[in-house]
Amino acid sequence: MNPEAAPLGTARAKAAAGRAARESYGRLLSILSARTRDIALAEDALADAFEAALDSWPRDGVPDNPAAWLLTAARRRALDHWRHDAVHLATTQSLEALADEIGDAAVEGGNGGAVPDERLRLLFVCAHPAIDAAARAPLMLQTVLGLDVQRMAAAFLTAPATLGQRLVRAKTRIRQAGIPFEYPEARDLPGRLQDVLDGIYAAYGTGWDDVDGTDATRRLSTEAIELGAILCRSMPAEAEPLGLLALMLFCESRTQARRDAAGAYVPLDTQDTAQWNRPMLHEAELALSHAARMSATGPYQLEAAIQSAHTQRRLGSEVPAAALVALYDGLLAQRPSVGAQVSRCCALARADGAEAGLAALDAIDADAVSGYQPWWAARAHLLVSAGQRDAAHTAYQRAIGLTAQPAVRAHLQHLQRAAAALG
Repeated sequence: MNPEAAPLGTARAKAAAGRAARESYGRLLSILSARTRDIALAEDALADAFEAALDSWPRDGVPDNPAAWLLTAARRRALDHWRHDAVHLATTQSLEALADEIGDAAVEGGNGGAVPDERLRLLFVCAHPAIDAAARAPLMLQTVLGLDVQRMAAAFLTAPATLGQRLVRAKTRIRQAGIPFEYPEARDLPGRLQDVLDGIYAAYGTGWDDVDGTDATRRLSTEAIELGAILCRSMPAEAEPLGLLALMLFCESRTQARRDAAGAYVPLDTQDTAQWNRPMLHEAELALSHAARMSATGPYQLEAAIQSAHTQRRLGSEVPAAALVALYDGLLAQRPSVGAQVSRCCALARADGAEAGLAALDAIDADAVSGYQPWWAARAHLLVSAGQRDAAHTAYQRAIGLTAQPAVRAHLQHLQRAAAALG
């Protein structure tokens, strides 16, 4: 035990358990799921372990290695569940073998070694074709990153109850179908890899979209980048993981510049490039260049190339708007999305004028953008450029109403007032 392992207060024990959850939940659940072949059971066992920690740690002290303690406790809970079930004999033996792994790692020291990192394997399990496609990314976010259903439901435009039922069915399917907890064979890799990439990017986007920022959302972004890097090392011959890693690094490099000294939101075009993280940008460029040399262009590489183009301003030069339009055309040809369509309209407006951008915005399916905040914000901006102040005011009002982030809402309100003053 830690030298300070005298009885601790409940508050301190909760803080230690919370820190362990933030730093190790995904690893803990991944290793337990790999041994039990049952994600739901692993979740229950881990929940019991955290409950036991909150009971034990205030009395006995926080252990030197909280993650290993939790893993041991969860393993015991799962063993208790199966102890007299011959059907689960092989899995029980696998769980018992886990005790030796934990012990060996504890002797070697270090928190990371005591909790084997099997998050990537679990991501591929969640991407198995036997699982409903609509459940794969949410399942990854819940099991590997610990996101709750309520938070994910908004991101996936699904009612919480519906998403919850979908996730329960997916976990049941994994158990009943005996889906193996292993990496896919080469012939099965392309389809499953795309789902894993999408899951990692969804995790990053969940953190990135929270402009106001919290420790939890920053952790999501950091862990997504870490998973992307692990994927690149695990599959060095694949180009798209490198493209995804580059994309996330390009975005992450601008984190500090998204707010000014007063805390106000700063859009990309007006950010202070001196605040961009130069080493991270360099790492992003290296990853993108490496991917390009493989001559297997995919959508994440194209998105990364677009981000790279946006960052050229730090070098005192701008990528021609027509080149950006071409990149968006390539992206839309490979992977159409409303977001990419709206961004292309903005690039087109830079290349050919506000009227061209507005015409392109109007050409997008109205039902697809009626509740899409970026479309209304882009439309408001282009209407101001086209001198249509009244219409711009209405568009800004719609964009403001659709904005969940207080900092972005305040920014749009400022632009709306500025546009009204011009009239």
